[in-house]
Amino acid sequence: MNYQSKSIRTFIGAKNYKESRAFYRALDFEEIELSDKMCVFNVNDQLSFYLQDYYVEDWINNSMVFLEVDDVESCWSDLNKRGLHHQYKQVRLSDIKTLDWGRECFLHDPSGVLWHFGQFN
Repeated sequence: MNYQSKSIRTFIGAKNYKESRAFYRALDFEEIELSDKMCVFNVNDQLSFYLQDYYVEDWINNSMVFLEVDDVESCWSDLNKRGLHHQYKQVRLSDIKTLDWGRECFLHDPSGVLWHFGQFN
């Protein structure tokens, strides 16, 4: 490459766009509305992803996002305290799993996108 890369962002869809936007705001992701069908969510002013008002079941059911965290125990505790898995019918929070590379927990968003919150060894 003859240029400096600045970021990489994934696009994820939403079955119910309004509900998904509220879910990500409840996780304290900063929302910037780009149009009536798309927004970008910032995580800690460094990482971002696009949420769009677009849903294809096979695509969403195979969408995964990995967010590396420095302390998976604190992350899981925060996710659990927020109680989003009780507020949204489709949201599920897993227990922390220990794997050969590190530890992680999973959170399914209201549409079914699988989030991995992981900490490397």
